[in-house]
Amino acid sequence: MQVSELIKDNKGQTAFSFELLPPLKGNSIQQVFNVIDRLKEFDPKYINITTHHSENVFIKSEDGSMQKRSVRKRPGTVAIAASIQNRYGITAVPHIITAGFTKEETEYTLYDLSFLGVHDLLLLRGDSSNLDEYQLAMDSHSYATGLQTQVNNFNKGVAFDGSSFDAPEMPFSYGMACYPEMHEESENMELELFYSKKKVENGAKYLVTQMFFDNEKYFKFVEKCRNENIHVPIIPGIKPIHLKNQLTILPKIFRSSIPEALAHELEKCQSDEEAKEIGVEWCIKQCEELIAHKVPSIHFYSFMASESVYRIAKAIY
Repeated sequence: MQVSELIKDNKGQTAFSFELLPPLKGNSIQQVFNVIDRLKEFDPKYINITTHHSENVFIKSEDGSMQKRSVRKRPGTVAIAASIQNRYGITAVPHIITAGFTKEETEYTLYDLSFLGVHDLLLLRGDSSNLDEYQLAMDSHSYATGLQTQVNNFNKGVAFDGSSFDAPEMPFSYGMACYPEMHEESENMELELFYSKKKVENGAKYLVTQMFFDNEKYFKFVEKCRNENIHVPIIPGIKPIHLKNQLTILPKIFRSSIPEALAHELEKCQSDEEAKEIGVEWCIKQCEELIAHKVPSIHFYSFMASESVYRIAKAIY
């Protein structure tokens, strides 16, 4: 079943899902399995796996000079998604991003996923702020909507270069991102709604939000979407704060505003452990309110916070 169907088929209950970060190269996939083993008791309907482009690092050569190298610090999502799906029988949803990947690389990723029986995706532009000149010059899609067109064509048996192939027996289904507090490049909420609607009209089965800490932002965004005839599930993306410095870091990176009441409590914290407790308490209340409003699902960004996610899920499910 597709993610949208899994959510709809949850008998009116708010579904549970979470996102994983691939381990750094050299580490075991057991790190991924440990998180899943911890959270699977809450019946996750799907598990997202992030993907990451290569980054420039400086490595000292034998003559003592520093050489710039482009390296992938984390493995791709293909093998991890297939491993999760085969081991647990839980739908795996790899992220497919445009930033740092060519259209041809994307196409081969789609082939691999199709062969391995992974048919659900989350399509994103990805972070383009730290791409180098070579990556910026790649034959990549500038926006996630271009990536969406490529996946739609792949489902029809049309390659990125216009050539034809046998269309996959099981076409890809996918969700895309939306931004209740606007994407950093959106000029206004009207433009944000325009692109959200375009994503849905072109085939996105659901939208998942950027993380937010103020439910009112989500409720107002959903209302505006419904007024624009956007009727797919809009899944709230939730992240429990677990470090003191996230009070300032998260708004800078993700443009997610911190409510005054939460900021006030975090400012009083003397340690990360205290901040973690505040984050769990706030997130439980946030999720309880979302469930009371009958949201279709709650998606947890669990990076470095899987223990907090476990405690929150234990309290609300």
